[in-house]
Amino acid sequence: MDILTGLICGVLFGWVLERSGFGSPCKLTAQFRLTDWSVLKVMFTAIVVAAIGISLAESLGWMASETLFVPPALLGAAAIGGLLVGAGFAIGGYCPGTSVVGAVSGRLDAWVFLLGLLVGTVAFATGFDAVFANWAESGEFLGGDTLAQALGISPWIIHAVLVAAVVAVFKVGTMFENKGHGAVTAAQAVQGASNDMS
Repeated sequence: MDILTGLICGVLFGWVLERSGFGSPCKLTAQFRLTDWSVLKVMFTAIVVAAIGISLAESLGWMASETLFVPPALLGAAAIGGLLVGAGFAIGGYCPGTSVVGAVSGRLDAWVFLLGLLVGTVAFATGFDAVFANWAESGEFLGGDTLAQALGISPWIIHAVLVAAVVAVFKVGTMFENKGHGAVTAAQAVQGASNDMS
C-alpha cells in the first residue's frame, strides 16, 4: 500500500509541476538569470513549512524525533554535491525531479538530461567506496546532524531566521521580477519548451 500511495503522490506531484511550468527548462533557467524567482520561492517555502511542521509534530508528541531519519551532515560532500547539482541545473535546465516530468511530457532534452543523471549516479555509486568515502567522512560536522544541534540553539530560532529569509527572498525576488518582464507563466514555459524542441 505504501508503494501505491507513493506512486499516486508522485504522479500528482509531477502533474502539478508540469501544469505550473516547472517541468520546462525555460522556467527553471530563468531563476539563474534572476528574472523569475518562482523556483526559489516555492522550494524555500516548502523547506520552511516542512521544518516548522516537523518541529510542531515533535513538540505535540505526534512524532518521535528518533523515527525521522536525518542523514549525517557531511559538509564537504554537501558543498561539492550542491555545486555539481547547481551547475547541472543551470546548464541543463532541469533538476532530478523536473527531468522526469519533462521526459514523461515528451521533451527530448529532458531524456538526455535524465540519461546523464542516471549514468552519473551509477558512476558515483560504483566509485564511492574507492574514491570518496574517506574524504566524505573527514568532512563530518561533528556538532550534530541538524543546524540547531550544531549551533547548540533551539530549532525555533532557526525557524524564525528561515521565515525572515523567506520573506526577504519574496521581496527581493519580486523586485527583480518587476524590473524585468515578470515571472514566466506556465503557458509561456510550456510554449517555450515546445519551441525549443521544434
